[in-house]
Amino acid sequence: MTFHIITLGCKVNAYESEIMRELLENAGYTYTESKQSDITIINTCSVTDVADKKSQKLVRRAKRENENTILVVAGCSAENKEEIYKTFKIDILIGNKDKSKIVELIETYSQNKTPIERFYHTRNLPFEDMAINRFKSHTRAFIKIQDGCNNFCSYCIIPYVRGTTRNKDFDKVIEEAKKLVENGHSEIVLTGIHTGSYKSSDNKDLTDLIHEMGKIKDLKRIRISSIEITELDTKFLNELKNNPKICNHLHIPLQAGSNEILKKMNRKYDLEYFENKLNEIRKIRKDISITTDIIVGHPFESSKLFKETLKNAKKFQFSKIHAFPYSKRTGTVAANMDCQVLENEKKTRNHELIALSNQLEHNYAKRFLNQITTVLIEECKNGYSYGHTENYLKIKIEEELKVNTYYEIKVCHLEENCLVGKILDKEKV
Repeated sequence: MTFHIITLGCKVNAYESEIMRELLENAGYTYTESKQSDITIINTCSVTDVADKKSQKLVRRAKRENENTILVVAGCSAENKEEIYKTFKIDILIGNKDKSKIVELIETYSQNKTPIERFYHTRNLPFEDMAINRFKSHTRAFIKIQDGCNNFCSYCIIPYVRGTTRNKDFDKVIEEAKKLVENGHSEIVLTGIHTGSYKSSDNKDLTDLIHEMGKIKDLKRIRISSIEITELDTKFLNELKNNPKICNHLHIPLQAGSNEILKKMNRKYDLEYFENKLNEIRKIRKDISITTDIIVGHPFESSKLFKETLKNAKKFQFSKIHAFPYSKRTGTVAANMDCQVLENEKKTRNHELIALSNQLEHNYAKRFLNQITTVLIEECKNGYSYGHTENYLKIKIEEELKVNTYYEIKVCHLEENCLVGKILDKEKV
Protein backbone atom coordinates (compact mmCIF):
# COMPACT_ATOMS: atom_id res chain seq x y z
CA MET A 1 0.00 0.00 0.00
CA THR A 2 1.11 3.55 -0.70
CA PHE A 3 0.98 6.47 1.72
CA HIS A 4 1.35 10.23 1.51
CA ILE A 5 2.11 12.62 4.41
CA ILE A 6 1.19 16.31 4.58
CA THR A 7 2.97 18.20 7.37
CA LEU A 8 2.02 21.62 8.68
CA GLY A 9 3.74 23.71 11.34
CA CYS A 10 6.94 23.36 13.30
CA LYS A 11 10.09 21.22 13.28
CA VAL A 12 8.55 18.95 15.93
CA ASN A 13 5.79 18.07 13.48
CA ALA A 14 8.38 17.57 10.74
CA TYR A 15 10.27 15.16 13.00
CA GLU A 16 7.13 13.25 13.96
CA SER A 17 6.07 12.98 10.31
CA GLU A 18 9.50 11.59 9.45
CA ILE A 19 9.07 9.05 12.26
CA MET A 20 5.73 7.94 10.80
CA ARG A 21 7.28 7.70 7.35
CA GLU A 22 10.15 5.52 8.56
CA LEU A 23 7.86 3.25 10.61
CA LEU A 24 5.52 2.71 7.66
CA GLU A 25 8.34 2.05 5.21
CA ASN A 26 9.93 -0.43 7.63
CA ALA A 27 6.54 -2.19 7.76
CA GLY A 28 6.46 -2.55 3.96
CA TYR A 29 4.40 0.49 2.95
CA THR A 30 5.58 2.70 0.07
CA TYR A 31 5.83 6.48 0.31
CA THR A 32 4.51 8.51 -2.62
CA GLU A 33 4.18 12.20 -3.42
CA SER A 34 0.91 11.44 -5.19
CA LYS A 35 -2.34 12.52 -3.53
CA GLN A 36 -3.93 9.39 -4.99
CA SER A 37 -2.33 7.22 -2.32
CA ASP A 38 -3.93 4.38 -0.39
CA ILE A 39 -3.26 6.23 2.87
CA THR A 40 -3.21 9.99 3.49
CA ILE A 41 -1.74 11.32 6.73
CA ILE A 42 -2.24 14.98 7.66
CA ASN A 43 -0.15 16.19 10.60
CA THR A 44 -1.93 19.41 11.58
CA CYS A 45 -0.92 22.68 13.24
CA SER A 46 -2.82 25.01 15.58
CA VAL A 47 -0.32 27.76 16.39
CA THR A 48 -2.67 30.35 14.84
CA ASP A 49 -6.26 30.51 13.69
CA VAL A 50 -4.94 30.55 10.11
CA ALA A 51 -3.07 27.28 10.78
CA ASP A 52 -6.26 25.69 12.14
CA LYS A 53 -8.24 26.76 9.07
CA LYS A 54 -5.54 25.56 6.68
CA SER A 55 -5.43 22.20 8.46
CA GLN A 56 -9.21 21.83 8.26
CA LYS A 57 -9.21 22.81 4.58
CA LEU A 58 -6.63 20.14 3.74
CA VAL A 59 -8.59 17.50 5.67
CA ARG A 60 -11.84 18.34 3.86
CA ARG A 61 -10.08 18.27 0.50
CA ALA A 62 -8.35 14.91 1.10
CA LYS A 63 -11.49 12.75 0.85
CA ARG A 64 -12.93 14.92 -1.89
CA GLU A 65 -9.87 14.34 -4.07
CA ASN A 66 -9.40 10.69 -3.12
CA GLU A 67 -12.53 9.16 -1.58
CA ASN A 68 -10.96 5.71 -1.17
CA THR A 69 -7.91 6.81 0.78
CA ILE A 70 -7.54 5.83 4.43
CA LEU A 71 -7.47 9.30 6.00
CA VAL A 72 -5.36 9.77 9.12
CA VAL A 73 -5.47 13.13 10.92
CA ALA A 74 -3.13 13.94 13.81
CA GLY A 75 -1.45 16.86 15.55
CA CYS A 76 -2.19 20.10 17.35
CA SER A 77 -5.20 21.26 15.34
CA ALA A 78 -6.87 17.86 15.81
CA GLU A 79 -6.15 18.18 19.53
CA ASN A 80 -7.44 21.74 19.74
CA LYS A 81 -10.50 21.35 17.51
CA GLU A 82 -11.40 17.76 18.32
CA GLU A 83 -15.17 18.25 18.08
CA ILE A 84 -14.90 19.90 14.65
CA TYR A 85 -12.72 17.12 13.25
CA LYS A 86 -15.16 14.49 14.54
CA THR A 87 -17.70 15.83 12.03
CA PHE A 88 -15.36 15.13 9.09
CA LYS A 89 -15.02 11.82 7.25
CA ILE A 90 -11.81 10.78 9.02
CA ASP A 91 -10.82 7.14 9.40
CA ILE A 92 -8.16 7.57 12.09
CA LEU A 93 -8.24 10.70 14.28
CA ILE A 94 -5.61 11.25 16.98
CA GLY A 95 -4.01 14.20 18.73
CA ASN A 96 -0.33 14.47 19.59
CA LYS A 97 0.03 11.08 21.22
CA ASP A 98 0.34 7.69 19.47
CA LYS A 99 1.98 8.94 16.28
CA SER A 100 4.60 6.27 17.00
CA LYS A 101 1.79 3.68 16.75
CA ILE A 102 0.85 4.65 13.21
CA VAL A 103 1.41 1.16 11.76
CA GLU A 104 -0.74 -0.50 14.44
CA LEU A 105 -3.51 2.08 13.94
CA ILE A 106 -3.60 1.66 10.16
CA GLU A 107 -3.52 -2.12 10.31
CA THR A 108 -6.32 -2.19 12.91
CA TYR A 109 -8.46 0.07 10.73
CA SER A 110 -7.68 -1.96 7.59
CA GLN A 111 -8.90 -5.13 9.26
CA ASN A 112 -12.24 -3.92 10.66
CA LYS A 113 -12.95 -0.63 8.82
CA THR A 114 -14.16 0.95 12.08
CA PRO A 115 -13.12 4.60 12.56
CA ILE A 116 -10.53 5.12 15.31
CA GLU A 117 -10.36 8.12 17.65
CA ARG A 118 -7.71 8.49 20.34
CA PHE A 119 -7.38 11.50 22.64
CA TYR A 120 -5.93 11.74 26.12
CA HIS A 121 -7.55 14.58 28.04
CA THR A 122 -4.72 15.28 30.43
CA ARG A 123 -1.69 17.56 30.29
CA ASN A 124 0.43 15.09 32.27
CA LEU A 125 1.61 12.64 29.65
CA PRO A 126 4.82 10.59 29.50
CA PHE A 127 7.37 11.41 26.78
CA GLU A 128 6.50 9.34 23.72
CA ASP A 129 9.76 7.67 22.75
CA MET A 130 10.59 8.00 19.07
CA ALA A 131 13.88 7.59 17.26
CA ILE A 132 14.74 7.98 13.62
CA ASN A 133 17.63 6.50 11.68
CA ARG A 134 17.72 8.82 8.68
CA PHE A 135 15.87 11.86 7.37
CA LYS A 136 14.89 11.39 3.75
CA SER A 137 13.39 14.85 3.31
CA HIS A 138 16.36 16.96 4.57
CA THR A 139 20.15 16.96 4.53
CA ARG A 140 20.08 18.20 8.13
CA ALA A 141 18.38 15.95 10.66
CA PHE A 142 16.12 16.86 13.60
CA ILE A 143 15.99 15.22 16.99
CA LYS A 144 12.98 15.89 19.19
CA ILE A 145 14.44 16.09 22.70
CA GLN A 146 11.40 17.28 24.63
CA ASP A 147 7.66 17.92 24.33
CA GLY A 148 5.15 20.19 26.04
CA CYS A 149 5.40 23.60 27.68
CA ASN A 150 4.76 25.01 31.16
CA ASN A 151 5.12 28.70 30.32
CA PHE A 152 1.49 29.60 29.49
CA CYS A 153 2.20 32.78 27.56
CA SER A 154 -1.13 34.58 27.45
CA TYR A 155 -1.52 34.30 23.64
CA CYS A 156 -0.45 30.67 23.19
CA ILE A 157 -2.63 27.57 22.80
CA ILE A 158 0.29 25.14 22.54
CA PRO A 159 0.63 24.25 26.28
CA TYR A 160 -3.01 23.14 26.18
CA VAL A 161 -2.59 20.88 23.14
CA ARG A 162 0.92 19.57 23.83
CA GLY A 163 0.74 19.06 27.60
CA THR A 164 3.35 19.55 30.31
CA THR A 165 7.08 19.57 29.69
CA ARG A 166 8.63 16.11 29.40
CA ASN A 167 11.99 15.01 28.08
CA LYS A 168 13.75 12.33 26.07
CA ASP A 169 16.29 10.20 27.90
CA PHE A 170 19.79 11.75 27.66
CA ASP A 171 21.53 8.58 26.46
CA LYS A 172 18.81 7.93 23.89
CA VAL A 173 19.35 11.39 22.37
CA ILE A 174 23.08 10.71 22.04
CA GLU A 175 22.39 7.26 20.60
CA GLU A 176 19.98 8.73 18.04
CA ALA A 177 22.48 11.45 17.12
CA LYS A 178 25.23 8.88 16.56
CA LYS A 179 22.94 6.79 14.34
CA LEU A 180 21.96 9.82 12.26
CA VAL A 181 25.63 10.74 11.79
CA GLU A 182 26.46 7.16 10.80
CA ASN A 183 23.73 7.41 8.17
CA GLY A 184 25.16 10.54 6.58
CA HIS A 185 23.79 13.51 8.54
CA SER A 186 26.58 15.84 9.63
CA GLU A 187 24.20 18.58 10.85
CA ILE A 188 21.64 17.98 13.58
CA VAL A 189 18.95 20.34 14.87
CA LEU A 190 17.76 19.85 18.45
CA THR A 191 14.08 20.63 18.63
CA GLY A 192 11.10 20.53 20.93
CA ILE A 193 8.10 22.59 21.95
CA HIS A 194 10.23 24.35 24.58
CA THR A 195 13.68 23.09 23.63
CA GLY A 196 15.68 25.14 26.13
CA SER A 197 13.80 23.64 29.08
CA TYR A 198 15.35 20.21 28.45
CA LYS A 199 16.22 18.37 31.66
CA SER A 200 16.91 14.64 31.78
CA SER A 201 15.90 12.34 34.62
CA ASP A 202 19.48 12.55 35.97
CA ASN A 203 19.34 16.37 35.89
CA LYS A 204 21.40 16.96 32.73
CA ASP A 205 20.35 20.03 30.77
CA LEU A 206 20.51 21.24 27.17
CA THR A 207 24.10 22.47 27.57
CA ASP A 208 25.20 19.04 28.85
CA LEU A 209 23.50 17.47 25.86
CA ILE A 210 25.21 19.78 23.36
CA HIS A 211 28.57 19.22 25.05
CA GLU A 212 28.21 15.44 24.77
CA MET A 213 27.05 15.66 21.15
CA GLY A 214 30.13 17.73 20.39
CA LYS A 215 32.21 14.60 20.99
CA ILE A 216 30.61 12.75 18.04
CA LYS A 217 33.43 12.55 15.53
CA ASP A 218 31.72 13.20 12.19
CA LEU A 219 29.08 15.59 13.46
CA LYS A 220 30.03 19.01 12.10
CA ARG A 221 27.10 21.24 13.04
CA ILE A 222 24.73 21.42 16.01
CA ARG A 223 21.73 23.75 15.78
CA ILE A 224 19.04 24.62 18.33
CA SER A 225 15.63 25.22 16.78
CA SER A 226 14.73 27.91 19.32
CA ILE A 227 15.80 28.96 22.80
CA GLU A 228 14.43 31.48 25.29
CA ILE A 229 16.63 34.38 26.35
CA THR A 230 16.25 33.32 30.01
CA GLU A 231 17.86 29.96 29.23
CA LEU A 232 21.11 31.46 27.93
CA ASP A 233 22.87 31.19 31.28
CA THR A 234 26.60 31.35 32.01
CA LYS A 235 26.96 27.61 31.50
CA PHE A 236 25.41 27.78 28.03
CA LEU A 237 27.44 30.85 27.05
CA ASN A 238 30.66 29.08 28.06
CA GLU A 239 29.69 26.16 25.83
CA LEU A 240 28.93 28.58 22.99
CA LYS A 241 32.42 30.01 23.45
CA ASN A 242 34.21 26.67 23.55
CA ASN A 243 32.23 24.35 21.27
CA PRO A 244 32.86 25.20 17.59
CA LYS A 245 30.21 22.71 16.46
CA ILE A 246 27.42 24.99 17.73
CA CYS A 247 26.28 26.90 14.66
CA ASN A 248 26.80 30.64 14.57
CA HIS A 249 23.04 31.18 14.71
CA LEU A 250 20.55 31.35 17.56
CA HIS A 251 16.80 31.80 17.22
CA ILE A 252 15.66 33.72 20.33
CA PRO A 253 11.98 34.77 20.45
CA LEU A 254 11.43 38.37 21.55
CA GLN A 255 7.64 38.38 20.86
CA ALA A 256 7.25 42.12 21.64
CA GLY A 257 9.53 45.13 21.80
CA SER A 258 7.53 46.79 24.58
CA ASN A 259 7.82 46.00 28.29
CA GLU A 260 4.12 46.69 28.74
CA ILE A 261 3.15 44.11 26.13
CA LEU A 262 5.74 41.60 27.33
CA LYS A 263 4.06 41.75 30.74
CA LYS A 264 0.62 41.25 29.16
CA MET A 265 2.05 38.27 27.27
CA ASN A 266 3.33 36.71 30.51
CA ARG A 267 6.88 36.62 29.17
CA LYS A 268 9.63 36.09 31.73
CA TYR A 269 12.01 38.98 30.90
CA ASP A 270 12.08 42.67 30.08
CA LEU A 271 13.83 44.55 27.27
CA GLU A 272 16.84 45.50 29.41
CA TYR A 273 17.47 41.85 30.27
CA PHE A 274 17.06 40.83 26.63
CA GLU A 275 19.47 43.49 25.35
CA ASN A 276 22.11 42.75 27.98
CA LYS A 277 22.03 39.06 27.12
CA LEU A 278 22.38 39.82 23.38
CA ASN A 279 25.44 41.91 24.19
CA GLU A 280 26.95 38.99 26.13
CA ILE A 281 26.37 36.66 23.18
CA ARG A 282 27.93 39.07 20.69
CA LYS A 283 31.02 39.48 22.86
CA ILE A 284 31.53 35.75 22.44
CA ARG A 285 30.66 35.58 18.73
CA LYS A 286 30.82 38.92 16.99
CA ASP A 287 29.12 37.94 13.73
CA ILE A 288 26.51 35.54 15.11
CA SER A 289 23.12 35.54 13.41
CA ILE A 290 20.31 36.13 15.89
CA THR A 291 16.82 35.65 14.51
CA THR A 292 13.57 36.12 16.40
CA ASP A 293 9.78 35.87 16.52
CA ILE A 294 7.61 38.94 17.08
CA ILE A 295 3.82 39.05 17.42
CA VAL A 296 2.06 42.26 16.40
CA GLY A 297 -1.40 43.37 17.49
CA HIS A 298 -1.50 41.62 20.87
CA PRO A 299 -4.33 43.02 23.04
CA PHE A 300 -3.43 46.46 24.46
CA GLU A 301 -0.77 47.07 21.80
CA SER A 302 -1.34 50.69 20.79
CA SER A 303 0.28 52.38 17.79
CA LYS A 304 2.77 53.93 20.20
CA LEU A 305 3.71 50.55 21.71
CA PHE A 306 4.04 49.03 18.24
CA LYS A 307 6.48 51.81 17.30
CA GLU A 308 8.48 50.80 20.39
CA THR A 309 8.64 47.28 18.99
CA LEU A 310 9.91 48.56 15.63
CA LYS A 311 12.50 50.76 17.34
CA ASN A 312 13.81 47.99 19.59
CA ALA A 313 13.79 45.31 16.88
CA LYS A 314 16.01 47.60 14.82
CA LYS A 315 18.18 48.41 17.85
CA PHE A 316 18.73 44.73 18.64
CA GLN A 317 19.93 44.15 15.04
CA PHE A 318 18.23 40.83 14.41
CA SER A 319 19.29 39.16 11.18
CA LYS A 320 15.69 38.11 10.50
CA ILE A 321 12.29 38.56 12.16
CA HIS A 322 9.52 36.00 11.85
CA ALA A 323 6.52 38.33 12.08
CA PHE A 324 3.07 37.10 13.11
CA PRO A 325 -0.20 38.99 13.58
CA TYR A 326 -1.74 38.09 16.94
CA SER A 327 -4.24 35.26 16.59
CA LYS A 328 -7.04 34.98 19.13
CA ARG A 329 -6.97 31.45 20.54
CA THR A 330 -10.07 30.42 22.49
CA GLY A 331 -9.09 29.17 25.93
CA THR A 332 -6.07 31.42 26.35
CA VAL A 333 -5.85 34.39 28.73
CA ALA A 334 -5.32 36.93 25.93
CA ALA A 335 -8.53 35.86 24.18
CA ASN A 336 -10.51 37.37 27.07
CA MET A 337 -8.50 40.58 27.32
CA ASP A 338 -9.97 43.99 26.54
CA CYS A 339 -8.47 46.27 23.89
CA GLN A 340 -8.33 43.73 21.07
CA VAL A 341 -6.61 45.23 18.01
CA LEU A 342 -8.57 45.44 14.75
CA GLU A 343 -7.64 42.90 12.07
CA ASN A 344 -6.78 45.55 9.47
CA GLU A 345 -4.47 47.27 11.93
CA LYS A 346 -2.74 43.97 12.73
CA LYS A 347 -2.14 43.36 9.01
CA THR A 348 -0.72 46.86 8.53
CA ARG A 349 1.65 46.47 11.46
CA ASN A 350 2.71 43.03 10.30
CA HIS A 351 3.61 44.40 6.87
CA GLU A 352 5.71 47.13 8.53
CA LEU A 353 7.54 44.56 10.63
CA ILE A 354 8.18 42.33 7.60
CA ALA A 355 9.63 45.34 5.75
CA LEU A 356 11.97 45.96 8.69
CA SER A 357 12.93 42.28 8.73
CA ASN A 358 13.81 42.41 5.02
CA GLN A 359 16.00 45.43 5.66
CA LEU A 360 17.77 43.83 8.62
CA GLU A 361 18.25 40.56 6.72
CA HIS A 362 19.78 42.45 3.80
CA ASN A 363 22.09 44.44 6.09
CA TYR A 364 23.30 41.30 7.85
CA ALA A 365 23.90 39.37 4.63
CA LYS A 366 25.90 42.27 3.14
CA ARG A 367 28.48 41.87 5.90
CA PHE A 368 29.65 38.65 4.28
CA LEU A 369 30.29 39.93 0.75
CA ASN A 370 33.73 38.92 -0.56
CA GLN A 371 34.25 36.59 2.40
CA ILE A 372 35.00 32.88 2.28
CA THR A 373 32.47 30.64 4.00
CA THR A 374 31.59 26.96 4.31
CA VAL A 375 28.29 25.82 2.79
CA LEU A 376 26.37 22.57 3.15
CA ILE A 377 24.75 21.84 -0.22
CA GLU A 378 21.10 20.87 0.24
CA GLU A 379 19.63 20.80 -3.27
CA CYS A 380 20.46 21.25 -6.95
CA LYS A 381 18.07 22.52 -9.61
CA ASN A 382 18.25 24.29 -12.96
CA GLY A 383 22.03 24.31 -12.96
CA TYR A 384 22.35 25.86 -9.48
CA SER A 385 23.26 24.46 -6.08
CA TYR A 386 21.68 25.79 -2.89
CA GLY A 387 22.66 25.49 0.73
CA HIS A 388 23.15 27.32 4.01
CA THR A 389 26.13 28.68 5.84
CA GLU A 390 26.52 27.84 9.52
CA ASN A 391 24.94 31.20 10.40
CA TYR A 392 21.95 30.12 8.32
CA LEU A 393 22.40 32.41 5.34
CA LYS A 394 21.07 30.92 2.13
CA ILE A 395 23.57 30.79 -0.71
CA LYS A 396 23.43 29.67 -4.34
CA ILE A 397 26.24 28.61 -6.63
CA GLU A 398 26.03 28.51 -10.41
CA GLU A 399 26.99 24.87 -10.83
CA GLU A 400 25.58 21.56 -9.66
CA LEU A 401 27.54 20.25 -6.69
CA LYS A 402 27.19 17.13 -4.59
CA VAL A 403 24.25 17.30 -2.18
CA ASN A 404 24.93 16.81 1.54
CA THR A 405 28.53 17.91 1.04
CA TYR A 406 30.45 20.90 2.41
CA TYR A 407 32.31 23.30 0.12
CA GLU A 408 34.32 26.44 0.63
CA ILE A 409 32.58 29.26 -1.23
CA LYS A 410 33.56 32.84 -1.88
CA VAL A 411 30.56 35.17 -1.55
CA CYS A 412 30.37 37.37 -4.66
CA HIS A 413 27.13 39.34 -4.43
CA LEU A 414 23.68 39.52 -2.89
CA GLU A 415 20.47 38.75 -4.75
CA GLU A 416 17.19 39.41 -2.88
CA ASN A 417 18.64 38.42 0.51
CA CYS A 418 20.20 35.28 -0.98
CA LEU A 419 24.00 35.24 -1.21
CA VAL A 420 25.52 34.21 -4.53
CA GLY A 421 28.94 32.63 -4.48
CA LYS A 422 31.49 30.66 -6.41
CA ILE A 423 33.29 27.51 -5.38
CA LEU A 424 36.99 27.98 -4.64
CA ASP A 425 37.94 24.48 -5.80
CA LYS A 426 36.39 21.07 -6.37
CA GLU A 427 37.52 19.66 -3.06
CA LYS A 428 34.86 19.18 -0.44
CA VAL A 429 35.59 20.46 3.04
